Amino acid sequence: MFDVERIKNECVKWIQDFFDKNGKDCNAVVGISGGKDSSIAAALCVEALGKERVIGVLMPQGEQHDIDMAYMLVNHLGIKHYTVNIKEAADALVANLPKELDLTAQSKQNLPPRIRMTTLYAISQSCNGRVCNTCNLSEDWVGYSTRYGDSVGDFSPLSHLTVTEVKEIGHLLGLPAELVEKTPIDGLCGKSDEENLGFTYAELDIYIRTGVIADDAKKELIDKKHKANLFKLELMPSFNPQL
Repeated sequence: MFDVERIKNECVKWIQDFFDKNGKDCNAVVGISGGKDSSIAAALCVEALGKERVIGVLMPQGEQHDIDMAYMLVNHLGIKHYTVNIKEAADALVANLPKELDLTAQSKQNLPPRIRMTTLYAISQSCNGRVCNTCNLSEDWVGYSTRYGDSVGDFSPLSHLTVTEVKEIGHLLGLPAELVEKTPIDGLCGKSDEENLGFTYAELDIYIRTGVIADDAKKELIDKKHKANLFKLELMPSFNPQL
């Protein structure tokens, strides 16, 4: 039932409308990881705005084994790009935290995405830009993002599209298959997304769109993750006095 051409065209128009209302001459700034989401988001921005108004930012942390995929994407699209290695910034922050603080493994894993978002906004504010969020519905559904890291941005073309749907758009846009079908990894702990999650994106996507899943244990796990991570999609609670 997914009309990929219609949805792609509507998304392109939505990006154009966003920039008409939020900066007619602004540039789209996209963090490029070499994975499908950043690749497809960047390609949609190119179709909407032209390659002259899209800027890619590559942000390895020391050695990135698959950075060649990120360069493949920016070269394929012909967009201007910067490479900023965040290793020294991440190491310096950890080194300057209080010595008596026992930094948890999760805290260490979430530092790089937050530093990357700081980098994107530094570049965006220096080149008349708007930061593109690259999260998709499947990841958002189960909270597979870092709050105030890759979960934020100024506009989000993919956040209501599942992984399956995003990949269809990528193929329609003519992106190299190795980018669209690349096994997603979180870039933090070395495991694939599906290894970390405990279910496949195919199973998750069908469940999101139809409510159907054969494995009761996986249904319970998805529901638990969805409920526990809804706070990532909501505005922070705020006190509203009745004055």
